[in-house]
Amino acid sequence: MASPLTLLTPRLTLRRWRAADVEPMAAVNADPEVMRWTGDGSVHDRERTAAAVAAWEQGWDEHGVGLFAVEVRRSRRLAGFAGLSVPAELPELRPAVEIGWRLGRPFWDDGLATEAARAVLDFAFRDRGLARVVGVHRTGHEAPAAVMRKLGMRHDRETTHPEYGVPVCVHVIEARP
Repeated sequence: MASPLTLLTPRLTLRRWRAADVEPMAAVNADPEVMRWTGDGSVHDRERTAAAVAAWEQGWDEHGVGLFAVEVRRSRRLAGFAGLSVPAELPELRPAVEIGWRLGRPFWDDGLATEAARAVLDFAFRDRGLARVVGVHRTGHEAPAAVMRKLGMRHDRETTHPEYGVPVCVHVIEARP
């Protein structure tokens, strides 16, 4: 059963997933421009999105962290996700918790990714007691790198994604005492 956990920022509500979120998240995942830097770069249909949402919710139960649905407070529109996950696809980072986000194009270039990610980092350090969080992005994709720098994350290394064979950059931030 989903917890009532909710994070509020000035413009956003970060919350657990609802069945009604699958359709708007599927629209985000169906946009080739949104997905071009994700995984193998392919879009995801409604079925794949529904399976992903279920897996994200399961992550909360298994790891005590997960991906939040990100809703714009004023419009109550689902913008995408932001949260924490265990980067199973990059075993060299273990033990680690990774911050990540994906927002639909109408929500780009307005600071919403940074706002959501700041709330997630605060949650990671204050509520979950994590000592360290990593961020991973595909080499050449400047937008997440810029957000990571704004968050105070530092470049740690470059590696190759084992499943997709693409170069990725790893950033890190430690909790401040």
